[in-house]
Amino acid sequence: MRIINYKRYSKFLLMCFFFVSQNFVVFAQNAPQTETNGSRLNSVRTAVPFLLITPDARVGGMGEAGVAIAPDANSTSINPSKIAFLEQKYGMSVSYSPWLRTIASDINLGYLSGFYKLDDRTTLGASLRYFSLGKIQLTDINQQDLGTYNPNEFAFDATYSRRFGDSFSLGTSMRYIYSNLASGQFSVGQQSRAGKSFAMDVSAYFKKPTYLLGHDAIVSAGANISNIGTKMSYIDGGESAFLPTNLKIGGASTFILDDYNELTIALDFNKLLVPTQPIYNTDGSIQSGRDPNRSVPSGIFGSFTDAPGGFSEEVKEINIATGLEYWYNKRFALRAGYFYENPNKGDRRYFTLGTGVKYQSFNLDLSYLLASARTSPLANTLRFTLLFNFGDNK
Repeated sequence: MRIINYKRYSKFLLMCFFFVSQNFVVFAQNAPQTETNGSRLNSVRTAVPFLLITPDARVGGMGEAGVAIAPDANSTSINPSKIAFLEQKYGMSVSYSPWLRTIASDINLGYLSGFYKLDDRTTLGASLRYFSLGKIQLTDINQQDLGTYNPNEFAFDATYSRRFGDSFSLGTSMRYIYSNLASGQFSVGQQSRAGKSFAMDVSAYFKKPTYLLGHDAIVSAGANISNIGTKMSYIDGGESAFLPTNLKIGGASTFILDDYNELTIALDFNKLLVPTQPIYNTDGSIQSGRDPNRSVPSGIFGSFTDAPGGFSEEVKEINIATGLEYWYNKRFALRAGYFYENPNKGDRRYFTLGTGVKYQSFNLDLSYLLASARTSPLANTLRFTLLFNFGDNK
């Protein structure tokens, strides 16, 4: 089980690599940590946190806010229901990001997606997300060279989205997840294996033209519960970890200022729907909070009330993303955003910038993450996306 704590993600990766080289698979079970300033660090823990990375450079440039913005070929990664409102007959996108560049130069995330409209109301989609942790030198307990290994993870999605009327759509994605981190090494006398799981997303999208603040506008709202699925284990009969089931809700308003200028304002809220680690006594009994070893449905519904710090700690588990997008003549875009996560829940806090150009059926987007390289391994993260749309506009 891995800790979603990006302020300390570099330490986690180094620990992960070390344990792999020593024939172990890591499942962290530590109690909440206390910082030197007296605050308590209790990040929510899940398997395969790469599923929470936003691959799309457009959304990445808007501070990760995108559940309700206008759809494109990358919408399956953040809100599958939006692809029902795509205007083109079919299209595809390719995204790439060198990830955690302050830690290693060969960690990267790739994303490939596509869609096809069956009719005016129904759209199908598919996507592949691939995360590579680069090359790792393996050694045994005697420091004997066991060669190199390339741990990697991927997820394949199949999406169905249907529009109901002119303003509302529903969508779902079925997902197969594969996580190969241990290269068949032995852990406590047992051979490790790749983690495998199945999951699904359930999403909704609403948009409506209106008149707002003296301008024609389009107001929209979106919601997506992602990664609802079976737990994952890397050892037969070993401990299982929750998938990063996540609730994302948000809204957006696009102001059509004139024939050449458009401005979109977006705001998203995110919360992981998995158990929060309780506080343990020295004898291993639970002092406050709830036992995290429970079923997936119990983990999802109990995630709103199980924090050992009560309601105030539950509020701290909500991440906030906000972003702006400006288009000139539907050809050139500028973007900016901000992402906030509570310091006791991971401490991801950063600004983002982005730009995009569109020429006929081709889009190119680029985003850049602004953060201190001393405190965040995400500093200077770049994302690139190419989109291709085909078929007549409706």
